[in-house]
Amino acid sequence: MAASAAELPPIRTSESNRVADCATPGRLTQYVKQRNPKFDVRYEGLAGEYMRHGEALHVRWDYAFFQMLLETGYLTYGGDVKADQNNFAGLGATGKGARGERFKDISTGARAHIEHLVMYSGERVESPVAERTRNIQEWGVLTDWQKSVTGPITFTQLAAKWAPGSRKYATDIGAIADRFFDGICKEPDPDGAVVAAVDQIPKAPRKSDVIAKADTVSKAAPAPEADVPSKAKAKAQDDTAASADVLPSKGAAAVAASVAKPDAPPKKASTAPPIKLLNPETTASDAPAQPAVASEAEAAAAAKSTGKSVEVAALPGAVAGAGAGSSADKKAEPKPEKQKPEAKKPDKKDAASASGKCRVWTASYGGSKAIIIKAVSDKTVNYTVLDVNEGTEKREADAYINAYAKGGESVGEFASQTQALEKAFELCPEG
Repeated sequence: MAASAAELPPIRTSESNRVADCATPGRLTQYVKQRNPKFDVRYEGLAGEYMRHGEALHVRWDYAFFQMLLETGYLTYGGDVKADQNNFAGLGATGKGARGERFKDISTGARAHIEHLVMYSGERVESPVAERTRNIQEWGVLTDWQKSVTGPITFTQLAAKWAPGSRKYATDIGAIADRFFDGICKEPDPDGAVVAAVDQIPKAPRKSDVIAKADTVSKAAPAPEADVPSKAKAKAQDDTAASADVLPSKGAAAVAASVAKPDAPPKKASTAPPIKLLNPETTASDAPAQPAVASEAEAAAAAKSTGKSVEVAALPGAVAGAGAGSSADKKAEPKPEKQKPEAKKPDKKDAASASGKCRVWTASYGGSKAIIIKAVSDKTVNYTVLDVNEGTEKREADAYINAYAKGGESVGEFASQTQALEKAFELCPEG
């Protein structure tokens, strides 16, 4: 019977859940070309990359490919994510113009998507290529939800968490699958002469075909930290789903012979804390009572309030004298005029600042604007330069204060991080 939202298969392959024999790179590529008359030739090997990484990581890569077609509008794009990003699942594209992550080539982009699915399935990914995967995994955003699911997590269950605002996400993936299985899946493979046996693909070791859950007690899932689908998915929707039977799923039979072995995963980057201290003389005993690494509860609270992950600003350090930080990957910009924060009456916090015991920190929600958050902890005044997104400045500042700077307040809003840091070090000189 035709696939439906309630019957999408488990994310991970097993003896009873294998990729359909007819789902070959050649047929899948031809399928995309039928739906996208402006198909870019650089994607000729994309289906082969999904097969290569999917087989290596035990993922139903045919349905991963169908999800990719939904996210990208059959590789036409048109939403926030652009074609040159090689971001086939909209990782990090959380709406309001946020384009998400960029990957160096189509193979890396395909692997990032496959790894993200492995993470959703409940298995830890070592050294993931996507920062989005690393953040959700390290902060345990999906842990409670995964524990509430009995048995292997399916693409249907993933859809409800990935796109909680859409009631059609799983149905749309199923419709794309139905059209493929009902059509070109039954036709000769256009590239059948260039395929080789699947056992040539090295596979990652796994404990079992089905990921065991330590805790399978059912309970209501919390408000989701969603991976928002690309706007281009609207181009992939079709109100009429095919009704033909899906071919038996007995495992992928071949892969393009020209496809190389999987790249070795990159070395795992150190997990940066959401808060960074810039004063070089700080000792452990002087550090304020703010967490060096966000706890699961704090990260979830901040993410729930803002819809974004708190991430560390990539600053090499403070410039001596002026006290302004700079990012190595940012273009130089004219020095903006100074903005003075609203004058405030002296209080106990100002008295603490006057005593000379203060610290400067940075944190980021990924925006280009900046707000200085002032908070007192253990008689130390902490000034945090918080990068915020235009239009959501107050909401993100409030979320940060609630999670990391209890009792804090905003003491100034600036057009850039550099400008805010200059003012922060004016309020709290180094040393």
